[in-house]
Amino acid sequence: MTMFLARAIHFDESDQRVYFNPARTGEWAISGGFEFSNWGEADLTGKARQAFANGWLGIETFGRVTFVAVTQIEPPEMERLEQALAQHFVDVYGAPDAEAALPVAREELRHMAELCAEHDPNTLLTVARELTEAGVREQYHAIKPAEAELEQFAIHATPDS
Repeated sequence: MTMFLARAIHFDESDQRVYFNPARTGEWAISGGFEFSNWGEADLTGKARQAFANGWLGIETFGRVTFVAVTQIEPPEMERLEQALAQHFVDVYGAPDAEAALPVAREELRHMAELCAEHDPNTLLTVARELTEAGVREQYHAIKPAEAELEQFAIHATPDS
């Protein structure tokens, strides 16, 4: 069975300016909304606000990125990401050990894989978050890969060329 996840993608240098820690192009990414579970309006300023509002979480640098692209992932790579995310939960969020954090890491990756499974490869995804009375609300938007038109590849000669 083919599995999909998302990789960070950049179209320009804007992520380098808007995030404290920008994700690296090509790294695997998840929503990472858990980072904001205890946030309030006072936390939403400057670059932190941008990370909250629109940032996916890279699983290698744990930086943020605005766009991700759906792509196939192999099971051994998914297992490596589970371990890395579990260790992140130990290092940053105080999980007692990686074994205890592994089910939560798997759930985060499963959620992202389910989101990606709904889309064709190369579909771009964005996330928008807002604080509500019930906590953080996330909405996702998909941008389908553009179908190449013949004109994009044709060479149009004119009498002057």
